[in-house]
Amino acid sequence: MIDDGDREDLSVRLERALLDADRPAAAAALEQARARDGALVVDRVLVPALERIGTDWERGLLALSQVYMAGRICEDLADALTPGTGRRRAVRAGLAIATLEDHHLLGKRIVSATLRAAGWPLQDLGQGMTARALAARVSEGGIRVLLVSTLMLRAALQVKDLVGLLQAAPAPVRVLVGGAPFRIDRDLWREVGADAMGATAGDALDLVEAWAEELG
Repeated sequence: MIDDGDREDLSVRLERALLDADRPAAAAALEQARARDGALVVDRVLVPALERIGTDWERGLLALSQVYMAGRICEDLADALTPGTGRRRAVRAGLAIATLEDHHLLGKRIVSATLRAAGWPLQDLGQGMTARALAARVSEGGIRVLLVSTLMLRAALQVKDLVGLLQAAPAPVRVLVGGAPFRIDRDLWREVGADAMGATAGDALDLVEAWAEELG
């Protein structure tokens, strides 16, 4: 069994490979972790690495290009990782992610990579969308769980309009929000009518798993 020290080393190796845009090294670290940790590779190795990257970017310690490439590489590796973890989920409730008004992709990429590596079939509805356009896409696609990533307060406040529009959807839609405005103001998600807020990619994964069980 892999011990805590080895697991931390693999997570650090993965983080360094991602920040160096070294795809082969990142793939090797993930494969070694998967071989030794099985399905737990996502929770114990991938999520900690991505969350450290996200935190360092928020602190201004990383270049935008580093975080962008880290997310791209993780998304590419996620599909290859999933069959080995044995955790691909056939979810009756559609699951999707989007950015509202903003065109940033960093937070969305980190969360998307984490969920896909954990086996969740996640639809990407795009970025820079208005509340009305996003609500239409959700209703048309039969989405039941929607993850919304925001960077600016203006976009975060638009979640209130989105939630109001989603009340007309054919079935209830759970809305999970994340991003800087919601981490700064921990009550903002309630004020805009979201169902929950995820401060990290790990939070998003935990909430999706809990909601999917409830929705069936």
